[in-house]
Amino acid sequence: MRSVRPLGYSAAQISLHWLIAALVIFQLLLGDSMTHVVRARIRDRIVSSFDASMGTAHYWVGIAILALVCLRLALRLFVGTPKPAGGPAPLVLLARFAHWTFYVLLVAVPITGLLAYYQLGPFGGIHSLAKPIFIILIGLHAAAALFHQFFLKDGTLLRMLVPAR
Repeated sequence: MRSVRPLGYSAAQISLHWLIAALVIFQLLLGDSMTHVVRARIRDRIVSSFDASMGTAHYWVGIAILALVCLRLALRLFVGTPKPAGGPAPLVLLARFAHWTFYVLLVAVPITGLLAYYQLGPFGGIHSLAKPIFIILIGLHAAAALFHQFFLKDGTLLRMLVPAR
């Protein structure tokens, strides 16, 4: 672990952030197909080819998210992250809480999805709870980024767009 904090995020950290964000949006938009696949399997019914394809994509994208988040956490540990942008202490604490909530969800949701897919306990219901939580958290995260950009004008958004040199 680094003792000196970098001034900004690396190109790898920024790329992982946006790739994971895009994959999560994909999951949120098309993840319901997996529900149709699992229910059809339980009821011994046939699913549409679209739902079958999107269910398979949901499975593999979830695994990709889990792998990419592990890589992102390793980079965070070994490369470090810049100091929080600042602002009132409650906002800094809230930002820290939101980021760690994202990390917990990005690890727990794919794992509960896999457990649900292989019908190991009541994990399907737990997995489904993540969708509204993700939507709320993403909305707050985007609003916070815009607040930093347009009201605080502290360059926070730019740090996730342009790699540190």
